[in-house]
Amino acid sequence: MNTATSHSPMAMHNRPGFFARAEAWLDERGKGAWIAAMVVSFIVFWPIGLALLAYMIWSKRMFNSSCSSKIRSRKRHMGQSSGNSAFDAYKAETLQRLEEEQDKFEAFLKRLRDAKDKAEFDQFMDDRAKKMTDADDTNAGPAAV
Repeated sequence: MNTATSHSPMAMHNRPGFFARAEAWLDERGKGAWIAAMVVSFIVFWPIGLALLAYMIWSKRMFNSSCSSKIRSRKRHMGQSSGNSAFDAYKAETLQRLEEEQDKFEAFLKRLRDAKDKAEFDQFMDDRAKKMTDADDTNAGPAAV
């Protein structure tokens, strides 16, 4: 006799946990819900609020200008057919092109940030080497005979 139920370990493994469900619920409601949850958790028990703030910063939810709920709704609309196959093909092609342009632009911005960071680091190292050279010259002083 088979006694497997929906509460078997395999079935529970596929079900998301509390934190995953809470994260998805907050994502659906946007950045405001994340901020409200953080404020409430600071009021209730400040270490939880601090942990939530750290998670929001680490996962880039705090500074991300676009919410994942907007992305999800856009993807839902992308899948809907207008009934006009020529328009649907044009729309799919245009959206694909725009996504590729966005990816290229984000890669460009990353390269730009990396180049700026490298230039700042090189300037720091040059200044440091100059200070070390100046300090060595000052410590050497004139040679006494």
